[in-house]
Amino acid sequence: MARHLNKSPEARDRARELRSNMSTSEKVFWGMVRKDALGHRFRRQVPVGPYVLDFYAPSAKLCVEIDGEQHVERSNQDAARDRYLADLGIATLRIPSLDLFDSDPRMLTHWMKELERLLAERSEPA
Repeated sequence: MARHLNKSPEARDRARELRSNMSTSEKVFWGMVRKDALGHRFRRQVPVGPYVLDFYAPSAKLCVEIDGEQHVERSNQDAARDRYLADLGIATLRIPSLDLFDSDPRMLTHWMKELERLLAERSEPA
């Protein structure tokens, strides 16, 4: 994975800016996965090629994108991005940001179970 990281000063600065200005839904998600809460280290705002991944678990090669309402109009760009990452062996889980605020706790439980399933499926053998 390290060979796919974009280590340019511009990418580094953009990622740093995004980390310091996380959306409320990104903060909610970060609170659920930080400090290896699911047995995997997640990193925030990781530059990969021309993209910055919202969250990335290198051990499982899994990207989690928290999609705001603007993503409805960006489905073609998101699909191209997902293909680019898939070509690098990175799977993408897209979570609608509003699902992190749903008053029905089953929605959050659904996404956490899906995340745990993907992490287990994609984990490198010990």
